[in-house]
Parts: sequence; structure tokens; C-alpha cells
Amino acid sequence: ERHLHYIKCLANKLDSPSSYEGAVTEHLRMSGIYWTYTALSLLVSPSEADKILGVKSGPEEVTKQRPSIVDWVLLCYDKESGGFGGNIGHDGHLLYTLSALQILVIAEYDLNKLNVENIVDFVSSLQQDDGSFAGDEFGEIDTRFSYCSLSILSLLSSVSGGFECIDLGKAVEYIASCQNLDGGFGSMKGAESHAGQVFCCVGALSIAKSLDVIRHPDLLGWWLAERQVDSGGLNGRPEKQADVCYSWWILSVLSIIGRLDWISKDKLAGFIAKAQDPDDGGIADRPDDMPDIFHTFFGISGLSLLGKLPKSYRTIDPVYALPLDVVLRCGLS
Repeated sequence: ERHLHYIKCLANKLDSPSSYEGAVTEHLRMSGIYWTYTALSLLVSPSEADKILGVKSGPEEVTKQRPSIVDWVLLCYDKESGGFGGNIGHDGHLLYTLSALQILVIAEYDLNKLNVENIVDFVSSLQQDDGSFAGDEFGEIDTRFSYCSLSILSLLSSVSGGFECIDLGKAVEYIASCQNLDGGFGSMKGAESHAGQVFCCVGALSIAKSLDVIRHPDLLGWWLAERQVDSGGLNGRPEKQADVCYSWWILSVLSIIGRLDWISKDKLAGFIAKAQDPDDGGIADRPDDMPDIFHTFFGISGLSLLGKLPKSYRTIDPVYALPLDVVLRCGLS
């Protein structure tokens, strides 16, 4: 109930251009809505989520103030690049294109209505000769974008040619080359292992059905398990503080590679619970800090992977970061 209260209040703050929340999230509004909508979708029914957030139509008083979430997402499409931007009028980027599609598939939007060919061309145009992906036309390379690309093409596979537009073999080879001697993965070849990048790499390999290229999965599992600290929380790199968001980045991978029992689930669940604000219900990065929707979403998702949410709630898929029933409805496994 407290999670729900926080998300309801946050929706109004995000709508206000004069609010702090509205100002600081202006450039990444698409991802903020994805975190909000998906977190809520794990807690309530689709019809309840639509009613609270105005996903497809919304209450009359909400509709007067702003378009539905689905209509707003469509307004963020950048015809020039072929991708979606983080807000209306922003340039297309792989990160926000994925968030847009995740929102639309949860809302059961007909993907055939999108300019699918242009979106696919946008993704394929960003693959580099070595198999890596840039995030947009400005050329930043990061394994996050490998995950985004494969996830986008997978979500569109029912209305497009799937991975035919890219060199999937090279994409897999590049991701495999980013695994380090400690078992983890970095943002690019030779970069330091980081739990967030581990999810991006392992998630992408799972989508590509290429988990077999992971060298020494036990070593990877051990590196991830070592991220649990005395508080019960997980950190992203050695010698760093625990952060609730790694409840998702790490648990998802441990789930994908079948080593979820390598950490103390009860201690981690306790850490997440302590990070929840007793007044508004949101979850912070760690106990006694200010809550935000990013950590609220990943905290709830972590509890879902731990099996600590009530059985009446929906569960999250560890690969696509979407409710499991949505992934199955899309014909993905």
C-alpha cells in the first residue's frame, strides 16, 4: 500500500514543470515513466494501473491536464532518427527507444501501428564494425546499448524480421569479449567489471540464446555473490556501498544463470525493507536516504525475484525487466 501511495503522488509531481521532480527528470522522462508504470504494474491489475496513471485514457480530470501515457510516448517519436527520445522534441536514443517499447507492450498497444521499419533501421544503423552498438548518432559505445538493441529487436520480432537487420554473431562476440578475468563484464572491452553492465551483457546474451559463450559461469556467479555486504545489501563493485538498485542488476543475472541461492535472500529483503520511507512508501538507494522512483522500481523488482512480494502480485521477468505475463503474451521466453 505504501509503494502505491508513493507512485500515485509521484505521477502528479512529474506532470508539474515547476516541481523539482519534473525539472530534474525532463531529459529522461521516458525512462522515468517506464520505471513508474512497470513498478505499479507489478503491484496492481492493468486496469488499476491505467486508472491511476492514465495509461490509455485515464480519469477525465487527468486527461484534461495531459495526454494519456501511450499518446505521450508516441509524441516522443523522433522521425528524423527513427527512434524515441527521452521527451517530446528530443533526439532518438536506444535507451529511450527501449523504454518506449516497454511501456507500449505493457499497455498492450498494437506495435503494427508504429513505423517499425524505421525503428529497426535506427537500431541497425548504430551497430559498429566490431559488433558493438552506439547509443545514438553521437557515437558513445557501451554494452548497455547492446542490450537495448537486442531487447528492442526482440520486442518487435512479432512485427519485424527480428535480428535479421544486424550481425547477431558479431554482437554476441563483442559482448563475450567484454567479460573480464574476475568473471564480470564491463561497459566495453577492457573496462572494469560492474554489476549493471553484467546484467546488460548477460541479458543480451540470453535474448540472443547465447549464454553458452559466458566463460566460467561459476566465477561470474561468485563475483556477483561477493557483492553482498554485511548490511545484506548488494554493491555494484568491490569496496562500494550497498545500493538497492543492485537488487535488480545482480538478482536478475543470478536468476538467469541459475545461482539465485548463492546469496542470503532474507538479508537482502531486509535491506530493501529498511530503505523504504515510512511516510510516503518510496524506496531509497539505502536506508535513511530520500526515495526516488528508480530505486522504488528496482527495489520492488528485486523483491519480486526474491519471491518476497504477495502471491497476488505479478512477477518480473529477469531478462526483459517486464511483468512475466507481458513477456509471455509477446511470445518471448
